[in-house]
Amino acid sequence: MIPSHILEKIRRIHITTTRLAANIFAGEYKSVFKGRGLEFHEVREYMVGDEIRSIDWNVTARAGKPFVKKFIEERELTIMVLLDVSRSTHFGTVNTLKRDLAAEISSVLAASANRNNDRVGLIIFSDRIEKYIAPRKGRRHILQLVRETLYHEPQGTRTDIPMALEYLNRVTTRSAIVFLISDFYASRLKTPLTIANKRHDVIAIRIMDPVDRELPDAGIIGFTDAETGKQYFLDTSKRAVRDAYRKAQAARSKELSDLFNATRIDTITIDTKKSYTESLIQFFNTRKARRRLG
Repeated sequence: MIPSHILEKIRRIHITTTRLAANIFAGEYKSVFKGRGLEFHEVREYMVGDEIRSIDWNVTARAGKPFVKKFIEERELTIMVLLDVSRSTHFGTVNTLKRDLAAEISSVLAASANRNNDRVGLIIFSDRIEKYIAPRKGRRHILQLVRETLYHEPQGTRTDIPMALEYLNRVTTRSAIVFLISDFYASRLKTPLTIANKRHDVIAIRIMDPVDRELPDAGIIGFTDAETGKQYFLDTSKRAVRDAYRKAQAARSKELSDLFNATRIDTITIDTKKSYTESLIQFFNTRKARRRLG
């Protein structure tokens, strides 16, 4: 049985994210994701400029004048959230842990999908598949997703994104909008991301903490690699140490950026020290503008 204080937090997160979905992302979400295809809407009389290929010859023959078929975009989507819960996400130096931030973003996306009457599913992963919830609709389903993103206790420690993407392709029988939420401390990503993005519309959400960019000047600090358990010490009072760390992290960020560009995957970078709503809105606006032009 779930303790009352946990149920209260689940309810509070659900209310918060549902309001965000309704007040901030409602119109943006609907305008940036294309449906799975076209569905028949109606037959109407031919007008100058209509495509010849759209003429309904059976109706035309019966009516004695040309009619065309009108199609509309089929709106129902399948949304899949892939949530990294490896040990490197159990970290944060300001405001919140990366995992908690990722969980709340997952909840916002699920609430937005549900508000648009789309099905939404969840894959929680580390170096193994921790939890799979098949895509469905409804308030009770969304509450289950929120609960799992907030309180699932992972068994694995490391990050295996290729494994998670392979599992996605096995359990998802139709094209989906895929939000891959991770800090991307992983390797061997190019081929799995390329394959997944050909079948689905993959969006990478990178969760970052300020320490993922640079070290504070805080003297000698002991570090433990969350995924390998390796321990080491750095003298952060030395500028050379901080500069070397900053350059290494900048190089890693550029490598990831080049990877996402090469695999044609849209990315959203969200920092634990900032509000995530601004980053999500910027992404939606960019996507909407690109769709309008394309």
